[in-house]
Amino acid sequence: MPISLFPEKIGRRKFISTSLAASAGLALAIRESEAADSKNKKWAFVSDTHIPEDPQNEYRGFKPYDNYKLVAAQIKEFAPQGMVITGDVARLEGKPGDYANVVKLSAELRSVVPVHYCLGNHDDRDNLLAAAGDLPGKRQNVKGKLVHVVETNGVRFLMLDSLLYVNRVAGLLGKAQRTWLEEYLQNGDQRPILLFFHHTLSDDDGSLLDTDRLFSLVKPHKQVKAIVFGHSHSYNYGQESGIRLINLPATGYNFNDNEPVGWLEADVNPQGADFTLRAFGGSKALDGKTTSLEWRA
Repeated sequence: MPISLFPEKIGRRKFISTSLAASAGLALAIRESEAADSKNKKWAFVSDTHIPEDPQNEYRGFKPYDNYKLVAAQIKEFAPQGMVITGDVARLEGKPGDYANVVKLSAELRSVVPVHYCLGNHDDRDNLLAAAGDLPGKRQNVKGKLVHVVETNGVRFLMLDSLLYVNRVAGLLGKAQRTWLEEYLQNGDQRPILLFFHHTLSDDDGSLLDTDRLFSLVKPHKQVKAIVFGHSHSYNYGQESGIRLINLPATGYNFNDNEPVGWLEADVNPQGADFTLRAFGGSKALDGKTTSLEWRA
């Protein structure tokens, strides 16, 4: 169908809003391109920010609002290729006011670094999408889930969605998302893949409820190298059938004094990755320590 050079009249307000949306989309594309071309090929991995509507909200002596403000400044200075938050972006119920503060505190950071969100059990999908606007990455068509793909440094990041119910502990990928994932793995190439989502992988009632089905799905696909998640507010590494399991520290607060509060610098390549802890609270015993992992063959 030919495109008219003289479309029907539109109102001034609609014209302005459409122009602003187009400008925002162009700016986002430029930021992603600039990040891809930057000398710093590292990433920032963050989890459990728990940003509240009330900046004075406090838990265990930590103020998540202030913590994220600090982390956003650190990561902006670090200038990575991108940043991932693996869920529990909001404090407890994913209120619009929580995400308004997320957007405000991330404004300068997002001007130079693409910020990717996964959803946790304290997030509200609709409220986050309404507040965040255009999101980086290639959005996938998965009903009821926020799923997107990022290609970087010869690897692929699959940002999945384990949110089941807002402000209830357990998570679920669900059949639609697992079906999409299986088709993606079967039809894609063999470039290494890292999966990102919020929930821990165990038989605990508060973890990912379809953990067994996920592992059954991904184990035969050797391109799946690692799973990156949060939820536990603890920092550790493990593996299952050669798949690396990276449990990110929380940024908002820890659950016990032996755990760090901070984030990870991630240098990811097709052969493996180096993860350096940046702890600013809680236990700082491992601050600055780098953990190097090789991917399964």
